[in-house]
Amino acid sequence: MSAPAPSGPAWSRWVGRALAHGLWNTRIDGRSHVPAHGPVIVAANHTGIVDGPLLLGTAPRPLHILVKQEMFHGPVGVVLRAAGQIPVDRESGRAALHSAREVLERGDAVGIFPEGNRGSGTVESGRAGVAWLALHTGAPVVPCAVLGTRRTGEGPGHVPGPRRRLLVSFGAPTTVERAPGTSGRAALHDANEQLRRALAEHVRATVSSSGTALPEDR
Repeated sequence: MSAPAPSGPAWSRWVGRALAHGLWNTRIDGRSHVPAHGPVIVAANHTGIVDGPLLLGTAPRPLHILVKQEMFHGPVGVVLRAAGQIPVDRESGRAALHSAREVLERGDAVGIFPEGNRGSGTVESGRAGVAWLALHTGAPVVPCAVLGTRRTGEGPGHVPGPRRRLLVSFGAPTTVERAPGTSGRAALHDANEQLRRALAEHVRATVSSSGTALPEDR
């Protein structure tokens, strides 16, 4: 699998912006935390089906977001590929990670949901893909809290109604390195836990400061 074209088409970001500010009432905090140039990974929590388009429309830079492979079928798949998004096989995400690495090595930005699946969004666990990318490219990781897209009692496939208040908050970037004398496996484990904690703490702080709750069910 080759990396998608640089930057991604502008129209996809405008669609995301139209959803964020036209259909929904979205507040964006911390955009200045996202580096304006060079490789960067935006790692977000994940509760609902619209998190991807919302992240695409609110990030200050074009993002190539890793999206589960099952979404790349039919008309939706055509749109996702045209928008420069990256399909990921959740059983073996190696091809997607290598495509994302190519994106970062040419200086562009990648979006990823480390939890892998839509859930409560508390980031109690995280897959190691974001850590692998950060260690192999040196790209900083910006934690991002996405709140309000799903409330308690709404299913993971729920689409928020018009003018619902949503919040996307970007936090301070984190950089991970492999310590001298550390095995690759240990370095990956340590980096993954460091990044998971950074994202979980940012989500908790954003929930506390904004009063926007995460869903209490999964």
